[in-house]
Amino acid sequence: MSDENAPDDEQGEVEPAAPVRSIPDHPVLGPLVEGDESVVWEHTFGQDVVQVPVESLVGFATAAKEAGFELAADLTVVDYLGVQEPRFRVVVNLLSVRHGVRVRLLVDLPDGDAPALPSLTALWPGLGFYEREAYDMFGVDFEGHPDLTRILMPDDWDGHPLRKDFGVGGVPVQFKASPKAT
Repeated sequence: MSDENAPDDEQGEVEPAAPVRSIPDHPVLGPLVEGDESVVWEHTFGQDVVQVPVESLVGFATAAKEAGFELAADLTVVDYLGVQEPRFRVVVNLLSVRHGVRVRLLVDLPDGDAPALPSLTALWPGLGFYEREAYDMFGVDFEGHPDLTRILMPDDWDGHPLRKDFGVGGVPVQFKASPKAT
């Protein structure tokens, strides 16, 4: 007679089971996530979210485009200075109108003063403006972008104003009905 609750080894410790990788139960998202071991999927706040390493971004994005994500709705950067490492995260929202599904891609950038990742403009040309804005405001370099130049700030502007370590300006703002600023 064997004891089913008996420990697996002689010291009385049971080896923990390997974590089960979550795969979305969706005909479009499921195969995308299942096909790339480096990505992590979760359903959070009612949205499908996929964390993609920088080195897997182009491959995953290409597969997403081929699977029917015909629209990259937006791209932005989050600066987590002093909160978490790595400091910068790029967020890309993809939409498949044909399949009625959207997914948010999160790409954590390696630490350093010049964060970089591959451009996705070859897949979704409309991201060109978003990538230029992310470069202009946060200093993220999108390798392979056809025209990575400033889009909001003057060409001779020094720095990236949405970085949390960018200095706050000291120019007073004068409103019509207020006393004159000195």
